[in-house]
Amino acid sequence: MRLVILTLLALVGLVVGFWAAVLPESFYSDFPGIRPGWVSLDGPYNEHLVRDVGAMFLALGAVSVGAILVRTTTVARLAGVAWLVFSVPHAIYHLTHLHVFQPLDRVMNAVALPALVLLALVVVVLPGPVRTAGDPARSPVP
Repeated sequence: MRLVILTLLALVGLVVGFWAAVLPESFYSDFPGIRPGWVSLDGPYNEHLVRDVGAMFLALGAVSVGAILVRTTTVARLAGVAWLVFSVPHAIYHLTHLHVFQPLDRVMNAVALPALVLLALVVVVLPGPVRTAGDPARSPVP
């Protein structure tokens, strides 16, 4: 289960990150791509800020990919903590500013943002494999 969640987090980080870092004006105007732009509702365009957000998402995606490749519970949990450090304040901000959105977009934000927090939390708290005496110190991601 942890690998599935890490894969989902990696995809979110890499797709959103690439979009914001490489095509910042499109990200600003069009994110999430299925509804009217959400980012543009919250202030004027700032290329530097959008590209930095993209780089941060790419970094989270890279950490998630690293956790998938290394396959240890410790590294997986570290990736989950990194996502929590970003996702909790991100969710709090947007959940307290839902008034800028249309009703359907409010619901989508109210579901998606806590879901990202919960996914990261599951990666952190999901028990690792049970080790017995003589097992290597590294515990593979279940």
